Amino acid sequence: MPLTTSTILICAGGACISSGEISVKEALQREIKKYGLDEVVRIVETGCMGACSLGPLMVIYPEGVFYQKLTPQAAEKIVQEHLLKGRIVQEYLYKMPTGEVVPEAMDKLPFFARQVKIATRNVGYIDPANIEEYIARDGYFALTKVLTELAPEQVIEEIKRSGLRGRGGAGFPTGLKWELTRKARGDRKYVVCNADEGDPGAFMDRSVLEGDPHTVLEAMAIAGYAIGAQQGYIYVRAEYPLAIERLQIAIAQAREYGFLGKNILGTNFNFDIEIRIGAGAFVCGEETALIASIEGKRGQPKVKPPYPAQSGVWGCPTVINNVETFACVPPIIIKGAEWFRSIGTPSSPGTKVFALAGKITNTGLVEVPMGITLRELLYEIGGGSSTGKKIKAVQTGGPSGGCIPSEYFDTPVDYESLQKLGAIMGSGGMIVMDEDDCMVDVAKFFLEFTVDESCGKCTPCREGTRQMLKILERITSGEGTEEDIEQLETLGNIIKDTSLCGLGQTAPNPVLSTLRYYHHEYEAHVKEKRCPALRCKALIRYVIDASKCVGCTACARVCPVNAISGELRKVHSIDNSVCIRCGSCIEVCRFGAISKVSP
Repeated sequence: MPLTTSTILICAGGACISSGEISVKEALQREIKKYGLDEVVRIVETGCMGACSLGPLMVIYPEGVFYQKLTPQAAEKIVQEHLLKGRIVQEYLYKMPTGEVVPEAMDKLPFFARQVKIATRNVGYIDPANIEEYIARDGYFALTKVLTELAPEQVIEEIKRSGLRGRGGAGFPTGLKWELTRKARGDRKYVVCNADEGDPGAFMDRSVLEGDPHTVLEAMAIAGYAIGAQQGYIYVRAEYPLAIERLQIAIAQAREYGFLGKNILGTNFNFDIEIRIGAGAFVCGEETALIASIEGKRGQPKVKPPYPAQSGVWGCPTVINNVETFACVPPIIIKGAEWFRSIGTPSSPGTKVFALAGKITNTGLVEVPMGITLRELLYEIGGGSSTGKKIKAVQTGGPSGGCIPSEYFDTPVDYESLQKLGAIMGSGGMIVMDEDDCMVDVAKFFLEFTVDESCGKCTPCREGTRQMLKILERITSGEGTEEDIEQLETLGNIIKDTSLCGLGQTAPNPVLSTLRYYHHEYEAHVKEKRCPALRCKALIRYVIDASKCVGCTACARVCPVNAISGELRKVHSIDNSVCIRCGSCIEVCRFGAISKVSP
C-alpha cells in the first residue's frame, strides 16, 4: 500500500461550506485522480478552522501551506503546481495588510498566532466523523485515566482546582456545580450538555460540535462518573443539522468502541447519551427552560431554588454545562489543574472562544487566553476595522450583553472586568461597530430580539421590555422626549431586578450600557431631533451637492420610488417627502454628489 505523501485539510465549517467548499473539494478529488495521485494524497474535511472571512480554505501538510479564498479553478491549479511539481501557488496564499505574502504554517498568520487552543484544540485538525483521528490526538485518554486511576471525588477536586468556570455566560464554577450534584440525594442523576446556542452571530458551540464532537461525549462521560449519573442528554437546536449529524455519528462510534454504554472500558461504569433537538427558542438556553423542553414541556423557566443540581431533569439532580465548558474538561484531566491555571487570569483561568463579527477585518472564531485586552483581540487578531473607519464600540455577550466604547479597549477580557463595564462575557459573541452605527438604533435592534424571544411567563420581561422598545421606537423616529430617557433607565433597572430568569435580567443591558456611554446620542435624538451617526431614517434626509452633480441620471434610474428628478447633464434634486432613505442613489453616484444630513 503506497504511503501518503501529502494530506490536505479542507475546512468544512458552515461558513466555508456556504462559500463553496464542496465544489472545491470535488475539484481537488477530480484533479488528484486525473493525475493518479489518489493513493498518495489524502483529503480530510475538518471542522471550522476559524478564519471564516478567508474561506474556502485549506492547509497542505507536511509543508503546512495555508491556501485561502479558493475556487474550483484554484484547486485544480494547486494540484498541478503544488502537489505535482512542488511549487507553492503564490496567488492563493494569505497576504498581510502590508502586501507581504505569508507562505507557511497557520500559526504564523496574525489571526492564529495569538490564539491558545484548548476547547477547539482538535477543531480544524481532525476528521470529526472518524473516532480514530480523535483517539490519535489523546482522545478518550482522560476518560481512561478517570475510570482507572481516580475516584469520583478526585475528579471533582481536579476540576475545582483548575478554576474552570461555565463558558455559557454566568461563569459559575464548574467543579462546585459537579460537587453539589454529587452530594444531592437522588436515585438517578443526569448530565446535560447545553448546545442551545442562540446569540445572533455566535457559533462557538456549533463549531465544536461539528468539528470535534467526541470531546463533548468524553467530557460528559467524565461528568457522569464524577456525579454518579448513567444518562446524559445533549440539547441542541434544530438549526444545527450538521452538528446533529456529526453527533449522531460520534455517539454510534463511541458505543461501538466501548466509550459509551455498559461497562465502559471494562469497568462497572455505565453511561449513555441521547440527543434532544430543540425548536430554537432563545429562552431554552436558560437551564430550567431547557430542562422543561427535554421533559417534553413548553420551554419556560422556573423559579430558583431549587437549582438543577438539586432538582433538574424529571426532578433528579442534574449537571448542566455548555459545549465549550465540557470541551475544556479532557485536557484538564490529562494535563492537570495547574497547567490550566497557568493560562488566563487568577479569577478566570483558561481560555475563551469568541465569534468575531460585524465591522472587523478578520471575522471568525478565535480562542484566546482570558486576560487578553479587547484592543489586542480586535486589532492584533481581528485586524481592526473592515470599513476603514474608527471602531466605535464592541458588543459582548450577545443580545443580553453590553456595548463597550473604544476608550475601554485596554480592559482585560475576564468575567469581572466586563461586568464592571456593564457588559457580560456571555457565550462569546462579539460584534464590532464603527462610527456609522447609531448606538440608540443598536440598542433598539437587540431589544427587538429579546422582545421576540421572551417566553412571556413573567410580567417584567414580557411587558417591560416591550415598553422599552416602544420608547426606543419613539426616540429613533424623532418623537422622543427627555422623560423617555429617564424612563428607559428606570424601566431597565426594574426589569433587571424583577425578571424571573437570565433572559429578562439581562435584556436591558444593551440599553443601559449605551445610556451609560452614549448618553449624548440619546440627547441628540430627543433634544435636537438629530441622529449623529446618520442612521435613523426618520431623522435624516438626502441632499445633492450641486457643485458635484453632473446630471448623469444614474441616481434617478435606481431610485425605487422616483424621488429624484432632473434632466440629463443638469443638476438633480431629491424630494425627501417621497424618499425612503434606501441609499441606492449614494451607492451608484460616482461623483460623491449625494450625502446624508441630519436633521
